[in-house]
Amino acid sequence: MITAWLLLFAAFLLILANGLFVAAEFALITVDRGSVERAAQAGDRRAAGLAKALRKLSFQLSGAQLGITVTSLVVGMLAAPALSTLLTPALTGVGLPRAAAATAAVTGGMVLATVLQMVIGELVPKNWAISRPLQVAYAVVGPQRLFSAVCRPLISFLNGSADRMVRALGIEPQEELGHARTPAELVSLARHSARAGVMDEQSARLFVRTLGLGELTAESVMTPRVDVVALQRHASAADVLNLTRATGLSRFPVYGHSLDEVSGTVTLKDALAVPADRRARIRVADLASAPLLVPETLPAERLLDQLRRQQPMAIVVDEYGGTAGVVTIEDIVEEIVGEVQDEHDPEDIPELRQLPPADGHPVWEADGRARLDQLEAIGLQAPDGPYETLGGLLADLLGKLPDPGERASLPGWRFTVLEVERHRTSRVLIERRLDDEAEETDR
Repeated sequence: MITAWLLLFAAFLLILANGLFVAAEFALITVDRGSVERAAQAGDRRAAGLAKALRKLSFQLSGAQLGITVTSLVVGMLAAPALSTLLTPALTGVGLPRAAAATAAVTGGMVLATVLQMVIGELVPKNWAISRPLQVAYAVVGPQRLFSAVCRPLISFLNGSADRMVRALGIEPQEELGHARTPAELVSLARHSARAGVMDEQSARLFVRTLGLGELTAESVMTPRVDVVALQRHASAADVLNLTRATGLSRFPVYGHSLDEVSGTVTLKDALAVPADRRARIRVADLASAPLLVPETLPAERLLDQLRRQQPMAIVVDEYGGTAGVVTIEDIVEEIVGEVQDEHDPEDIPELRQLPPADGHPVWEADGRARLDQLEAIGLQAPDGPYETLGGLLADLLGKLPDPGERASLPGWRFTVLEVERHRTSRVLIERRLDDEAEETDR
């Protein structure tokens, strides 16, 4: 009888061990790896140990599965006979024949052991790990790593065998869990949430544009050189005020002989700080601050950080050292929230405006400066090429600088050049051919 109680106690300890392996399995899968890595970098020793386990996730999960399998088998081997020994006298005492009592005791022992195993060894630790993955992971990762280290040869053999079978099915096994969603998945999720009414459309649009910022560069968001309004070094503070009245702008690059020689930037605030009677005599070269120079390839997110920390206007420099354009904080903010316009801004043609259908086909009028990623909103997927704007696409399709009235096409789309300013395509009519007809490019 004492032996039966000892076996039952050992089985209960194994059920708890089984629960530890189950908790480790679910916690390692559900824990936020980013939080663990940040805590590890901050010097948290528990987080460092957990991070090591996450980097070998497949191996650790195999160790947890091995622990679950072994403890489950041994629990059955110990608990069933121990319960049978303890239950048989009680059943014979109520009048059952000894043979029937033995059979009933074995059956009852197996059922009771299975229920305890499922509830205490499986369901409770699983729910605990899902509810508090980080706390549970910290609690169980030490014993889990120790068990995996002790059983490394066997786990490696079993894991290697499984990997070979998976590869035979044409799938490459992964050691780490790819838990993070890609930007494309997040965009799709936001749009689906907006359609389902879970997220309002304005918030979804803002979220999608914010994610898109990571794919943009200084070249993508800058005001191109041909549209830059600047002042020569010998211009006066009064010229700054006059140019502000004419353009609505408050910051200007200051250059020498050409725009490729930008020596600084001057603001309306700088000019207003000069006494009115001296503004005609003070040169902007004496008021200008050192320019912030950035390459065309600088990611927009890093550019925004520099504009915030240093100054709100940057000069974008091309690979040859020339001035490609200028960019301000407003330019980047407009990429996220849409066109930012105040009472000083001129009324420009919208980058994309839908017109009444023509012959049953959807039609839009677009600014030639509109970027191709912005036109994806109407379903236009342009082929890859050495261009970023609609005007650049048309020049590539036509093989020359477009002239007003010329047409070009892509499968399912037709473009008509409406207006050209200073060799730049300024207005384009875009027509969606619903029958997906292909047309020859007009040259």
